[in-house]
Amino acid sequence: MPGNFTVRLASWRDDQSALRDVRREVFIIEQQVPEALEWDDADAMSVHVLALDARDLPIGTGRLLADGQIGRMAVVRDWRRHGVGSRILDLLLTLARQRGFSAVHLHAQTHALGFYARHGFVVHGETFTEAGIPHRLMSLSW
Repeated sequence: MPGNFTVRLASWRDDQSALRDVRREVFIIEQQVPEALEWDDADAMSVHVLALDARDLPIGTGRLLADGQIGRMAVVRDWRRHGVGSRILDLLLTLARQRGFSAVHLHAQTHALGFYARHGFVVHGETFTEAGIPHRLMSLSW
């Protein structure tokens, strides 16, 4: 049973290994996203958030791109439905506000639409496929 965890600002330079571990487990292994599609040049320029368990093991991540897009939200299986994703998203939204964004957007996997809707995101447009997975565009303004 998961216990305490922390969520903090991370940097690609210093925390790349931990960020990659979570994304590899969730996207590449679990969801079978091709590895070539998972890693991109945006990582080095994005603001990253990292969730760690009580032993400082990585359990979740997300990033904010320079254009206000939130992406690569991932929580390892054993920690889902324990508030990790919400805390990651809350910190990303705080960081977006601090950087002067008046809105953010994301490509939500369709199974996660309810999660983002509970945080105030609104769906736009039709379903589209990204990395072989159905997604919808969602946005949040403040």
